[in-house]
Amino acid sequence: MSTSTSTTGKSVSRKAPAVRAAEILEGACELATEQGLSALTLRSVAARTGVTSTLVAHYSDGIDGLVAETFARIADRELDEVRAAASGWRTPAQRLSALCSTLLDGNRSKTTLVWVEALAIGYRNRRLAASVRASLDAWQQLFSSVIADGSRRGDFTVVNPETAAWQILGLIDGINEQALVLQEAPASRSTLIFEAAEGILGLRPGTLGEPTA
Repeated sequence: MSTSTSTTGKSVSRKAPAVRAAEILEGACELATEQGLSALTLRSVAARTGVTSTLVAHYSDGIDGLVAETFARIADRELDEVRAAASGWRTPAQRLSALCSTLLDGNRSKTTLVWVEALAIGYRNRRLAASVRASLDAWQQLFSSVIADGSRRGDFTVVNPETAAWQILGLIDGINEQALVLQEAPASRSTLIFEAAEGILGLRPGTLGEPTA
């Protein structure tokens, strides 16, 4: 048979476990992106995916596990997108500008909300906290690799690229989180970050900005 019926009479098509798990996770990602991680419950994800709550629980290892996995997928996608946006630029300064510009372009408020909630919910969800730490480390590694490259070339004057990366990321996160309610123009956010990053990296004012060929 191609379908099964729950005790509520709702028919659910039978699918391979990997396919069903992927659909449930994707539904959770869509819901979290639209409404935040706090909107994730077994029932809400079941409704979004068109299955039963029992099936969501079976494939997600509980709601804490599903929230952690959902955050990780959303964060990984953003990291891949931002990394790709910076990869085509030639100099470290251009790549760093592209990283900052992409994160500050004003189109990431939904993902920023996911991050804000992840930091708060992670205080009581150990699996989510572990996912947040792993994602933060990945972002730090991306930024520090660009900064280290610039230091080797003599473009940047910085003693510790890892620390500089944390400083710049912290500023970006803070500006984007404030923008959820302040709603200032993206250009003003970029200017603040570029000026601060220039100071951290020992660059002359105006070195960083929207990258140009």
